Amino acid sequence: MNPQNPTRILVIEDNETNRALMTYLLKAFGYVALEADDGESGVEIARREQPDLIVCDVHLPKLDGYGVLRELKIDNALENIPVIAVTALAMVGDRDRILAAGFDGYISKPIAPESFVQDIEKSLAPPLRSETKPETTRPTTRSEPASQNIKAARGTILAVDDIQQNLEFIRSTLQPLGYAVMTSYSVESAVTWAREHKPDLVLSDLHMHPENGFSLLARAKAETALAGIPVVIISSTATGTYDERECLAHGAVRFIRRPIEPEALIAEIAAILKENGRGGTP
Repeated sequence: MNPQNPTRILVIEDNETNRALMTYLLKAFGYVALEADDGESGVEIARREQPDLIVCDVHLPKLDGYGVLRELKIDNALENIPVIAVTALAMVGDRDRILAAGFDGYISKPIAPESFVQDIEKSLAPPLRSETKPETTRPTTRSEPASQNIKAARGTILAVDDIQQNLEFIRSTLQPLGYAVMTSYSVESAVTWAREHKPDLVLSDLHMHPENGFSLLARAKAETALAGIPVVIISSTATGTYDERECLAHGAVRFIRRPIEPEALIAEIAAILKENGRGGTP
């Protein structure tokens, strides 16, 4: 991709959170991201801007994805622009129907932030693909949280969990949106790191060993150095409402249940930071 003439990608998506996630990822890789929140405006922008590729939701207001595709294909100036369908349709045969309708690719929702850009680049000619690779952080060893110096446009999140896959899910979901995500496998190392670095939010699993989420809430409440840092508890093993009531009673600002889709986690984190006057804007 020529830095002087970067590849332009139009995202047509009516869900604001989904659209923000996709456009942020594209910009992180050096693409120019154009946006539309309904099918009709998407076609208008395509005619005016003639992007290099279009990412289009299937269920859209005013004109659905199939209608958008029809309008593009009857326009000589737009008919050769690749169009990728992004949709929550996941029934048997949906992918084949979408591709048979004329879409050049198919990505299911919720999108995977770590692979989204690579997936759509398959429909771009090699000269149009980006060579930009955004910085990333990886989950830490089991001793200390990560402490890379990352410019956090939207805030610093300290994720605490003794299961690496859970930490990786949080990191890969939030980091591409501009959050700095630090990770810790234990309450002890998380508290030590939080004292020094003062994250904007702590997102902790409930059932861990040797100390659990209740231990983290107690220590956060007892230590002056941690005062004011919102603690969110997330769990897939909580039963009934008892754990949720107890966590909230002991100082958690929110209780989130797994499984949770990336878009829902993003919305929760943004809302919590806003409520607590922390974090920045994209």
